[in-house]
Amino acid sequence: MPELRHDPIQQRWVIIASERATRPMEYVVDVTHQPQEFCPFCPCNEQKTPPEILSLRDGYGAPNSPGWSVRVVANKYPALRVEGELDRAGEGLYDRINGIGAHEIVIESPDHQMHMADQPVSHIAKVLRAYRERVLDLMRDVRFLYVVVFRNYGESAGASLAHPHSQIMTMPILPRTIEIELRSARDHYQRRERCLFCDIIRQEMNAGSRMVIENKDYVVFAPYASRSPFELFLAPRKHQHTFTTSTDQEFDSLAKTLSETLKRLRAALNDPPYNFVLHMAPNMASKSIWFQEFSTIAEGYHWHLEIIPRLTKPAGFEWGTGFHINPTPPEEAAGYLRQVKLEA
Repeated sequence: MPELRHDPIQQRWVIIASERATRPMEYVVDVTHQPQEFCPFCPCNEQKTPPEILSLRDGYGAPNSPGWSVRVVANKYPALRVEGELDRAGEGLYDRINGIGAHEIVIESPDHQMHMADQPVSHIAKVLRAYRERVLDLMRDVRFLYVVVFRNYGESAGASLAHPHSQIMTMPILPRTIEIELRSARDHYQRRERCLFCDIIRQEMNAGSRMVIENKDYVVFAPYASRSPFELFLAPRKHQHTFTTSTDQEFDSLAKTLSETLKRLRAALNDPPYNFVLHMAPNMASKSIWFQEFSTIAEGYHWHLEIIPRLTKPAGFEWGTGFHINPTPPEEAAGYLRQVKLEA
C-alpha cells in the first residue's frame, strides 16, 4: 500500500508509491555526453580557461601549465559575480539584490575519462581537500552568507562538459533548503538539547534497514522519506556542523566512503546520472541577521552530502503540489545497494 512519509529535516511529505515499485534494472538511465572535439579542462589547454585560483601538483610546475592533479578556476560563464556591491533595494512588494557571489569550477583530474567513481581513493581525498581550501577562502568574504559545493554527472543531471568536474558557488542569501534545515535543527535542539541529525543517524544505525555503508567515521543510508529512487544521505558519525573542520585523516576516510558509494550506484544502476550536493553551516564570519535566529548552529546542525541519482522526472503533480513520488521504497533501494558485489 502507498505511504505518505514525513521528512523531519526538510519538513516535507513524500509519497512512497510501493504498489508501482520499480526494480533497479527497470530504470532507463543515460549518462552520455555530447561528443566534444575540444575540452578546455584537459592538460595543455590551461590558457583556454580563466587563470587558476588553486592547483594541486605532485611536483613543480608553473601556474596555468600542465602538471596539476586538481585545478580550480573561475567559471567562464558565472551565474554570480564577485565584483560589485550588494545594493539591496525594494520594488514595491518585491526585493532584489545584485547578483554578487563566486562561481568556481573544480577540475577533478587531468584525465578526461577519469570520473570520480574511477579515481583512486587518494585522489578523491585531494579533491575533498581542494573543496575545503576553497570554501575556507571564500568564507573570508563577509558578503557571502552561504557556500555550496555540488557535482553534476551526466547530461540529464546538468553536466555540460564531460571532463570530470564539480562546482562551488557562493551567494549573499541563505538558500531556502538550508534555511528549513537550520530551523528544523534549531527547534529540535531547543526541545531536546540534541542534534537532530545525530538522532537520525543513531536511529538509522539501530534500524539497519535503510543503511548502505557504516564505518568508524561515516554512514550512508537511504533517507526514510526519500524524494527519489536510490537517494542517499552521507554524513559523519561524529557531530560536525561544517565540512571545513574535517581533518586530513577524516578526508581519507570520507574519500573511501564516497568512492564505495559511487561504485555501488554505478554497479546497481548502470552508471546513472546523478547530482551530489554538500550541505553545511552558513558562513559564520558573515554579520547577517540570520545568526541572531540560529544561535545553536554549532551544537544543532550537522553537515552532510546528499546524492540524488536522476532516475525519474518531476511532472505536473510534483510541480503543482511540491510532493515527490518515489516508486522505490528506500528500504528496497538500500538492500539492493548493500548486496552489490564490487570488484576487488
